[in-house]
Amino acid sequence: MFFWLSYIINFLKKYIIKCSIYKEYIKLYLKKSDDIFVVLNILKLHSFFRYNILVDIACIDNLKNKKRFSLNYILLSISNNTRIVLCTDLNLNNIIQSSINIFSAANWLEREVFDMFGIFFFEHNDLRRILTDYGFNGYPFRKDFPLNGFFEIRYDEDKQYLIYESLELMQNMRFYDFISPFYKKYII
Repeated sequence: MFFWLSYIINFLKKYIIKCSIYKEYIKLYLKKSDDIFVVLNILKLHSFFRYNILVDIACIDNLKNKKRFSLNYILLSISNNTRIVLCTDLNLNNIIQSSINIFSAANWLEREVFDMFGIFFFEHNDLRRILTDYGFNGYPFRKDFPLNGFFEIRYDEDKQYLIYESLELMQNMRFYDFISPFYKKYII
């Protein structure tokens, strides 16, 4: 494993800030988010690496950090029985190159990241919402998105369609007693 890691580091040292190993995952942190397309090409097409499967694209919202989003590409090499995670940090306004031309599985994964976090993928041929409604405002997995949302949706039986209403919270803050109601103290 360490030989494998040293070879990857030497080959990609121009693009990497640091690397780590956790269980069977090799995690590489990229210097710039613009390099993700090049590094994905190298890892897929190089005869020694052969990371042919894009397993997932995961995004993390770090609200307090200068670079708000962490984008993680998880790749699998079946022939070498290894997984690698490419990590890059993005600002709120960054645009990242789409990886559809490298991995066809990136189509739905990038659409999901766009729908939930609002990260725009340049040259994606079908970048539209995939999990939320087309008229939905905002990005639900961002940490600044309100937990209740902005609208309440209900089905009207008389009109036979969905009605969108602005959400109004009428209740004052409740004080909860966090002791379980099922817990009783028995005195013998």
